[in-house]
Amino acid sequence: MSPDLQIHEIHADGFERAWPVFHEVIASGDTYSYPPDLDRDTARAWWTTPPSRCFIAERDGEVLGLYMLRPNQPGLGNHVANAGYMVSARARGQGIASALCEHSMDEARRAGFTAMQFNFVVSSNEGAVRLWQRHGFAIVGRVPGAFRHATLGATDIYVMHRAL
Repeated sequence: MSPDLQIHEIHADGFERAWPVFHEVIASGDTYSYPPDLDRDTARAWWTTPPSRCFIAERDGEVLGLYMLRPNQPGLGNHVANAGYMVSARARGQGIASALCEHSMDEARRAGFTAMQFNFVVSSNEGAVRLWQRHGFAIVGRVPGAFRHATLGATDIYVMHRAL
């Protein structure tokens, strides 16, 4: 992680700063199942209401990316973490997603999680798939046509997992 990149937790009252990146990412309709017109208040609630925790990556006061960390399932599945990551288009290729992934795994370990699982990685998002694989995640499942991609139509999704 570059020394000038700061990653820290935000709460509901700080989500306004993350919203432009969040909105930019979901508006394209090519990586997240969220509706492209999702409103800010709903996004804030989903990403900042416990047990969800939200973290932003910023440089020189500019939010470049964010991630959400939470239990993958309640109760007897709450030892496995789930996370979602977003990086602004203007900041891609700078190692932001990789830094967010490393940070999230450290936070997950500190919180007592023993594994991490991504439930919905769009197969056409090849850069993200390669990145998660570089960080030790394996594709453990494929769901045919589970994502309605904005331009490609029905697209498979992967379930990816790794022990922490």
